[in-house]
Amino acid sequence: MKTILTALLGLQLFCSVAHAAETLQWKAGAASVVITPDADMPMAGYASRNKPSEGKAQDLFAKALALEDAAGGRFVFVTMDLIGVPRELRAQLEMRVREAYSLAPEALLLNASHTHCGPSFSIGKQETYASWETSSAGERYGAQLGEKLFKLIGAALNDLAPSKVSYTHARAGFAMNRRLPGDKGFQNSPYPDGPVDQDVPVLSVRGAKGDLRAVLFGYSCHNTTLGFYQFCGDYAGFAQEYLQADHPGLTALFLNGCSGDQNPYPRGTLEYAQRHGRALAMAVEAALTVAAPRAVNGPVRAKMNDVNLKYGPLPTREELGAQAKSADKYTAGHARGLLARWEKDGALPESYPYPVQVAHFGGDLVLVALGGEVVVDYALRLKKELAGKGAVWIAGYSNDVMGYIPSRRVREEGGYEGETAMRYTSHPGPWAPELEEVIVGDVHELDRQLRHAAVPAAVER
Repeated sequence: MKTILTALLGLQLFCSVAHAAETLQWKAGAASVVITPDADMPMAGYASRNKPSEGKAQDLFAKALALEDAAGGRFVFVTMDLIGVPRELRAQLEMRVREAYSLAPEALLLNASHTHCGPSFSIGKQETYASWETSSAGERYGAQLGEKLFKLIGAALNDLAPSKVSYTHARAGFAMNRRLPGDKGFQNSPYPDGPVDQDVPVLSVRGAKGDLRAVLFGYSCHNTTLGFYQFCGDYAGFAQEYLQADHPGLTALFLNGCSGDQNPYPRGTLEYAQRHGRALAMAVEAALTVAAPRAVNGPVRAKMNDVNLKYGPLPTREELGAQAKSADKYTAGHARGLLARWEKDGALPESYPYPVQVAHFGGDLVLVALGGEVVVDYALRLKKELAGKGAVWIAGYSNDVMGYIPSRRVREEGGYEGETAMRYTSHPGPWAPELEEVIVGDVHELDRQLRHAAVPAAVER
């Protein structure tokens, strides 16, 4: 009997130690801050808006999730209920957090939900992808946002505590392809036969006692249920709100996917946004009920690179001069802006530095973060090509949102995402058709480098 009791006690001790080791593989911290403008101001998302905001239907938030592996390697997700991520915001922030928190640029991911009911803002006088114009209110908001995000990252890092990280996924069904083919090209309209990605990836963070501390979840769908004049996070904002209400103490973060050609349907009312938010929240809840989620182990390693995306044939001065006289104010404004750039710089740019980021979480999860409004073809392709290397998560709207990023197919088909949306940006024209191969090739190269890199030594802090 004594021998049996000794064995049982030994087994219990072994299980306790094993559980503690599993729990202590990570430290995690989360933080949240309200980023709703203090006063009404111009809104982003729809060029047809002709007046400032009129209050709010819901607060906007920025949130951060910081992960630290057993060797001290760190990675920080920052999600924002905003239209996009200005390149200059990313540049300023990565410099500050590197100096203050020793966080490498490749270990920082900024992602925008792309809500069309957020503020129109800028970082200083930087030309944003949404407009050639800046406003004093937008500049003030951009300056305040940068400071809030810097403090937010610090708060998440200061919140680091022993945690267990797991990955699982579910599905939601309200996203639909919006490129309806017809005799006159492609309409922005529901296209149920078009490509779609209804996967809902979920990264859960639990404390040492099994309490749910944070949930990072994604979906590939535009946040365009709404088009009114109130600030609101749209369906993604409501999904986060509902998850946090149902799990007191939880920080829920939304990471937008490859949503460039995906819309939520039906759309147009606050009730629809709330319903889509509840549907997405329920998908996350379903994922959390999976009996055997994939444990995510360390170390965490990341690579980031800018690739030169070339434009197609550039317009001539004569062509721009003719376009500047167009009756369409957006075509005319775009042409005038390009002519002004030509006068200032002596030429139009031939390419754009496009950000690609890849992170490995042990051999359990590969995360790819792409800039711009990436169409769904990228998610579908990369999840197939990276399959067998752990779970694969593809995000768009990350680190720099400069315009639409069509696949080769969409670029050659044309239409809004392939061509005409560029007139709402400061780009001189559509991308060259080979952009997909350039982007996907860089993803594979960064993935290869990470797989062949030596495991980093432990970091002392």
